[in-house]
Amino acid sequence: MTLGNFQLNEPTYFEQMELLEENVAAAGRVLLEVIQVEWEPLSHSELDQRLERVVEEMIEADLVAQVQEQVNAAPQLKQDLTTADQVQAVPKQLFQESALQRSHATDVMEANPTVQYVTNFLQSSNPMHIKRRMSGRAKLSLSHTALLSLTLLSKRVSYRSVSSSFHLEKGNIHRIFFSFCDQVIAQQHRIIQWPTAIESLLPFASWLSGNEGLEEGGLPRVVGVLGETHIPIRLPFGKPDSENNAQEAKRLKSEAPPDSWLNLELVCDLDERFVYCHISKGSERVQGRDLLERLQQQPEMVPPGTCLIAGVGYPLSEQILTPFPICQTPQENLYNRALLTHLSRFQQAIADLKERFQKLRYLDMGNFNKAKAVVLTACILHNVLLEMGDVTKGVMEDCPVEDVEEVVQCESGVRMRQSVMNVLYSLMENGSQ
Repeated sequence: MTLGNFQLNEPTYFEQMELLEENVAAAGRVLLEVIQVEWEPLSHSELDQRLERVVEEMIEADLVAQVQEQVNAAPQLKQDLTTADQVQAVPKQLFQESALQRSHATDVMEANPTVQYVTNFLQSSNPMHIKRRMSGRAKLSLSHTALLSLTLLSKRVSYRSVSSSFHLEKGNIHRIFFSFCDQVIAQQHRIIQWPTAIESLLPFASWLSGNEGLEEGGLPRVVGVLGETHIPIRLPFGKPDSENNAQEAKRLKSEAPPDSWLNLELVCDLDERFVYCHISKGSERVQGRDLLERLQQQPEMVPPGTCLIAGVGYPLSEQILTPFPICQTPQENLYNRALLTHLSRFQQAIADLKERFQKLRYLDMGNFNKAKAVVLTACILHNVLLEMGDVTKGVMEDCPVEDVEEVVQCESGVRMRQSVMNVLYSLMENGSQ
């Protein structure tokens, strides 16, 4: 092609394809950068800045809304406010009233001994993190964070209802709550500790606790009571693609799929404190497996002359004593009575935990790790609040009697149980004479 004295060469097919590839690659790089900006996790400083900006915007929007409401409700206000000074006095007065309301809410919150105790616990546990969060301008204080998180744990409320109370977006409530959980979980090994002092161990039979020769007579001291409970969680169901799938979905709903709950396995002591905690999916039904592995590696956890008490279904061994599934003699009946006292203490501790943290009655979350973090946080705070002296009594649930097959870990466990039963019956007979 010629134009005057100039000749223009049209690009060849390959040159056109090369140019197209370059344009597509450039567009891809731009799109990738946008996706990274939108989805890359925020750092602590970025999250702090966004929270600060959201809090300030919410306060400002709240003040503007209050001014607008008063203007709409009282049109004559415009006629009375004739000077600029009077016009400026309205938002100033509303701001003072709003500040007084927030100050009153803060005073009420700080007067709550539970919130204050948990705040001090977190502050003493990780002062560097608290100092970093408290620096800067308007941010959610540690006491507000504790109040927000304890509200979510102690009541069955949604993120939406809490967000309206604290004037924060639902997404921010979610991040703040799980950040709180992470801070509490970091103290797990300090709060949930295996007992070592002999004074903290339980007598095997409470009605014989006045007898000074129990240990010499063959009755062991009880390190703790082992048991489990189920924490229901949300399990989303997919839409059935056929009639067979629809029937399978109905069957799963009626039978409660195993992963629709968490197994919470605990050991509690004399004061109903948790000294051991293990959380697993509902489909993992091997009772006591994790604890048995630890006992094999660290036998000093249950030294000679001591034992754990557990219900039927847990493995019977020298270290873990379980009841007789069916009592056939007076000796077996007396032995089971002694164990029932300990098992009732465990059931009461579970009832107290679920009464104190009612969110555990049903966790509306399908993510196992998130649900596990909430349950572990509740167990740790249970011990923290017991140290504070906070007493919450729940109603023990009626446990249905199940036909559970006895699990025998070793024959030495059978001999240990038989020996304890004989000694207990002998002491009972001697005491009645």
